[in-house]
Amino acid sequence: MHPKPKQARPAHAPPAQTVFLIAAAGLAVFLVGGVTIWAQWQSGRGGRPTHTVSDLTLDDIPFNGARAYDYLKQLCDIGPRPSGSEGMVRQQALLEEHFQKLGGEVRFQRFQYRHPVDGSPVPIGNLIVHWHPDRKDRILLCAHYDTLPYPLLDPINPKGRFVGANDGASGTALLMEMAHMIPDLDTRYGIDFVLFDAEEFIFDMNHRFFVGSEYFARQYVNQPPPYRYRWGVLVDMIGDADLQIYKERHSISWPQTRQLVEQIWATARRLGVREFVHRPKHAIRDDHIPLNLIAGIPTACIIDFDYPPWHTEADTPDKCSPESLAKVGWVLWEWLKNVQ
Repeated sequence: MHPKPKQARPAHAPPAQTVFLIAAAGLAVFLVGGVTIWAQWQSGRGGRPTHTVSDLTLDDIPFNGARAYDYLKQLCDIGPRPSGSEGMVRQQALLEEHFQKLGGEVRFQRFQYRHPVDGSPVPIGNLIVHWHPDRKDRILLCAHYDTLPYPLLDPINPKGRFVGANDGASGTALLMEMAHMIPDLDTRYGIDFVLFDAEEFIFDMNHRFFVGSEYFARQYVNQPPPYRYRWGVLVDMIGDADLQIYKERHSISWPQTRQLVEQIWATARRLGVREFVHRPKHAIRDDHIPLNLIAGIPTACIIDFDYPPWHTEADTPDKCSPESLAKVGWVLWEWLKNVQ
């Protein structure tokens, strides 16, 4: 895959001194890491590291990867789903109905954002699903559900049609499937799903990323809810048929979040899901950055960063697989069952 050097506006930590110090250290790693990743992309793109593949099949995994993959295709059938578009509105209606039908309490966190090209107001909506809303200690599972307006890195047609099968739909589809299981989860924690809008509402690589997650993080600090998040997990691009998930470098640079990463990767080792590779590789700028540095929520990023169709027209469902969705979903489910 081509590494994903997304450009984020510098994040500012909340006023608490400890969070500020963590944020300052994190931003240093963040900026250096971004330069490193871009250099790796320019010098070594096209090559794929050797990695081990699990012998597991769908029949071995108690997570319905086939149904998750059907959800992925259903989302892609809507077509492009950039922020403020007709496709996004259709997707929001589909997801609201889906999560409510399975017992989730759904709300939208709505605001407006200035279009980066023409300055017009664009409606943005983070979709939040509460499970067991009475519980004050909660876990955040999140993904982004918007797609790029255009496949900006497509070598032939950068203004073409982009459906974002892996980059957008895969994380959303995994949470759609997990919604079947959450009501029966035996844990003291409440669970929230958050689908971030405007993660990449960009028209060139210099525009601002992570609009929805930054807004969510600032609201969490400025208008504190009557609950707190113990942990957060971001899933992004986890449907790749050739799955390989390395420890993300920003996630292991923050002490609390490093603890979370070790828990999740230990779960994968116990289950024999070898696609979770037990070493770091990329430093990824993604929605977990504002969650950690602004909101102070220890949030790990689970991402397959080695994905050749990234930001091209070729990011279509045939590049993804039910097995990959099943493996990631199973690891997350087993971690949720045992999280402290």
